[in-house]
Amino acid sequence: MATAYIIDAVRTPRGRGKAGKGALYGIHPQELLAQALNHLADRTGLNKSDADDLVIGCVSQVNDQGANIAKNALLAADWPLEISGVTLNRFCGSGLQAVNFAAMGIMSGMQDLVVGGGVESMSRVTIGSDGAGIDGNNSALRNKHFQVPQGISADLIATLDGYTREDLDRYALESQKRTRLAQQQGWFKRSLFPIRDPNTNCIVLEVDEIPRPDTTLEGLAGLEPSFTILGAAALGANGETLDQLAINRYPKVQAIRHVHTAGNSSGIVDGAAVVALASEAYVNRHGLKPRARIRSLATCASEPIIMLTAPTPASQRALAKAGMTARDIDLWEINEAFAVVPLQTMRNLRLDHERVNVNGGAIALGHPLGATGAILLGTALDELERRGLATALITLCIGGGQGIATIIERV
Repeated sequence: MATAYIIDAVRTPRGRGKAGKGALYGIHPQELLAQALNHLADRTGLNKSDADDLVIGCVSQVNDQGANIAKNALLAADWPLEISGVTLNRFCGSGLQAVNFAAMGIMSGMQDLVVGGGVESMSRVTIGSDGAGIDGNNSALRNKHFQVPQGISADLIATLDGYTREDLDRYALESQKRTRLAQQQGWFKRSLFPIRDPNTNCIVLEVDEIPRPDTTLEGLAGLEPSFTILGAAALGANGETLDQLAINRYPKVQAIRHVHTAGNSSGIVDGAAVVALASEAYVNRHGLKPRARIRSLATCASEPIIMLTAPTPASQRALAKAGMTARDIDLWEINEAFAVVPLQTMRNLRLDHERVNVNGGAIALGHPLGATGAILLGTALDELERRGLATALITLCIGGGQGIATIIERV
């Protein structure tokens, strides 16, 4: 099997994902992605005409993000008309899946230069805009697997595994502290580039917008749980509440403790990221200096009501494919969709928190659904280089009970 080398990775800053309020609201998501593509090309000096394909993750593929945003972003970026683009949706794992598919094309020997990444403008295309619900509005499927919203799944995991509200808030506070230090020290600057207004060329955002450096444990403790009212909604066929439908699957739980809040869950943001991958032949032919290689990749799925537990088996599968153990990984990026996800994954895999999300995560920085996986890969690579380390594993929980994991190794 051929090797897929990572040539470079870049990302936009993450803007607040509220209509009319975030700094990136006025920027069309095609333009966010187009600017990322051009920054990548300018920084690497890659010949755009050599690209075999562009693979992009995007979750809400409607309205501004519909009509194959990958290809439209290529046109917006003035890349050669011959370059193709495809958009995929693996929910929160979409950005990493796009990179993995790009790597697969190279590892198969069929392609030499592929760009993978993701984009999501949550201020312009809100969650659920496609109208499909959690199950595609299929009543037959709903009768087989009545999936509950992810926030209820997160609270179910916390209840089952004994995580308290204080556990989650302490983790969230640490995420904010680590992000604050990383921003102060400029540790995100290697991948980060400013977004400009395409009409005026003025910078509209050059740093991540939503971190709260003044966060305190007392402030987090004062926030209301996010999913109590939703859990009490009667949406089952026989009038069951969403909480009860989850409890029916896990009857040892008498009641779900709603412990996730806006402070210990991922922030809603806009953003984009792209990664250039190349074959060994292309690298040698053009005298490139890769930053890393893809060591292994994997997906997995778990039970769809609890939904958020698959980062553990996905990581284990990726480790097994690489002939590695968790102890062989220097740094971990576990997406902070909800605080319980990294906490449970660290417990399951016996990971030291000092190696996990060392510069904070989505609780502080936000989770632009289709882009996050590609962002995390770039963040991990930057930090490996800064610390002089070798390997990182990136993993995300995904709707429907899925998980994805990728191991990278510096060259």
